[in-house]
Amino acid sequence: MSKNDSQKNIIDRTIIAALADRAAGHDAPGGNPRLKEIVRRLTADLMVAIDDLDITQDEFWAGVTYLAKAGQSNELGLIVPGIAVEHYLDLRLDEKERRAGLDSGTQRTIEGPLYVAGAPLAKGSARLDDGSDDGEVLFVQGRVSGPDGRPVEGAIVDVWHANTMGNYSHFDPSQPAFNLRRRIETLADGTYSFRTIMPAGYGCPPGSQSRLLMESLGRHAERPAHIHFFVTAPGFRKLTTQINIEGDEYLHTDFAFGTREGLIPAVKRVSDAVEIHARGLNKPFAAIDFDFSIALDAEGVVGTEVSRPRAAA
Repeated sequence: MSKNDSQKNIIDRTIIAALADRAAGHDAPGGNPRLKEIVRRLTADLMVAIDDLDITQDEFWAGVTYLAKAGQSNELGLIVPGIAVEHYLDLRLDEKERRAGLDSGTQRTIEGPLYVAGAPLAKGSARLDDGSDDGEVLFVQGRVSGPDGRPVEGAIVDVWHANTMGNYSHFDPSQPAFNLRRRIETLADGTYSFRTIMPAGYGCPPGSQSRLLMESLGRHAERPAHIHFFVTAPGFRKLTTQINIEGDEYLHTDFAFGTREGLIPAVKRVSDAVEIHARGLNKPFAAIDFDFSIALDAEGVVGTEVSRPRAAA
């Protein structure tokens, strides 16, 4: 620390260390040792940041009020990816796997806050939409394989996405339960497929705490169109990922940092009458091919099954 930096400090660092120790219960018996360690570090870091940045009491309590409002409106699941922390957790897990010598396969990316457990299960193929949304018909197909390239039979491809208005079923009461949500079990050759509609991107709600934060930072609060996936199979590590729709205005500026270069498959637009008829349609459609590669379970490497609050129908 330079002399100029030290002159800015109002509180001696030894005092901050002692306060953080007491706040974390280091002088008290019992308690959760891991929680004590985390609280001690975060408390000390916060106090140092207040000192270094000369955060005023008005600014501090404005921050507390903001977090309280965000919690009341259930927006922390948007704010965490919006400030890049959820993406950072993915990058950190990528590096842990690399250091352990694991072939992690398909790139992971954020889960987001809009998953709903318990979607209907289909074998091999499914239709996700209920036919009420007259959007562009989209067919997605691919294969799930292990790191050796062999197909994984019986893998579950859990898929969910927004409708053409950028809204998700369960959170949007105008949609039926599990609309645009399915679980698909792969066939013996590892293949899966589904019919759906092309999703739209979405943004943080107008007037929301998450949008307020993004706009106060001079950023937009929009996500590109995308489709979420969990891919699971016995003996393999769970993959959490999404594909992003090429050509979207916000593809490379996703406020939630969810876009990764390996997750932007080509979108084929089909207008040939023979192909349209073969699909049982009377209008052009879109098609995406996307294969998943999943990693084998490994001892001593942090797991990929994340315990976090999720909705359930």
